[in-house]
Amino acid sequence: MIYNFCAGPSMLPMSVLQEAQQALVNWQGTGTSILSISHRSEDFLSIQNAMIADLQELLNIPDNYQVLFLQGGANLQFSAIPMNLSANIKKAAYVNTGFWSQRAVNEAKRYVDVQVIASGVDAAINTNWDIPDDVAYLHCTPNETIDGIEFTKIPKSPVPVVADLSSTIFSRPINVSDYGMIYAGAQKNFGISGLVLVIIRKDLIKEALPGTPTVMQYAYQAKENSLFSTPPTFSWYISSLMLKWLKQQGGLQVMEKLNFAKAQTLYQAIDNSNFYMNKVPVACRSRMNVIFNSQDSKLDTMFVAESKKAGLLYLQGYRAVGGMRASIYNAMPLAGVQTLIDFMQDFERRHGTTKS
Repeated sequence: MIYNFCAGPSMLPMSVLQEAQQALVNWQGTGTSILSISHRSEDFLSIQNAMIADLQELLNIPDNYQVLFLQGGANLQFSAIPMNLSANIKKAAYVNTGFWSQRAVNEAKRYVDVQVIASGVDAAINTNWDIPDDVAYLHCTPNETIDGIEFTKIPKSPVPVVADLSSTIFSRPINVSDYGMIYAGAQKNFGISGLVLVIIRKDLIKEALPGTPTVMQYAYQAKENSLFSTPPTFSWYISSLMLKWLKQQGGLQVMEKLNFAKAQTLYQAIDNSNFYMNKVPVACRSRMNVIFNSQDSKLDTMFVAESKKAGLLYLQGYRAVGGMRASIYNAMPLAGVQTLIDFMQDFERRHGTTKS
């Protein structure tokens, strides 16, 4: 069995892959491929409508929120957010807990006065941030895939909270009403690359900054039902299958229990070893992205090479960080985590020492 621990695009359930495989040749008995279904057709609109219904069921989205399906990844949203939400107030607050938070800060500075109100691991451990009330919004990244840092508590805020949930959405229940806007790339927990989900409170959909490209304007995308231009139709389709799969598993409460069990099992294996280490404080360890190192960077390189031969793929850490990273998103079964642990222990026996 091959297990894909990539931080994204992540592995997909076999049942989803098999259904997609059939649809590539003959979608729902139509005799045509899902790849060539017109995005203007009733057939494709039925996929979109089903996605929205499943989203509402899984996340209990209130009626005063708009669902948008966009492109460009979370990186494009780093610019689209200040361009759409700060037309009247050209100031925004940001919490910087890692690599992707910093990238969001850098992009926002092109358009608004950015105030970083909290940063580092401390900001993830204690989310009682001092939030100003004279900014357009507060931006945060509850899970940092590269740094292996996560927080789950969202504080009460005098301004709308905007959250990049790319690596945590659908991994656990959330209260959508805690946020003014949620955005998430699909390629980690609910699909493949090419699709970005935006859930935004309708009163925040206003006129964008002058010069904002039409395709990046939330108001126009909402008006056009996310079909202003030809969307990545296959990405939409795979996400539609993933949403149904999540429901079949029992919903987000079931996924949360499974994801917690996977993460705890892997962290215990690391903590019980003298050979591996994870330097993230226990209070803010990511459930989705477990980073770890061995005693030597040369052994890390060897670990990645040998694990690949053992069918454990993409365990290398981010290029600027090194070490190892196991991304254990929704589709990763507990058996995959246990197989990784078995390999880790075998590698440790051959190259290090264990606790007596």
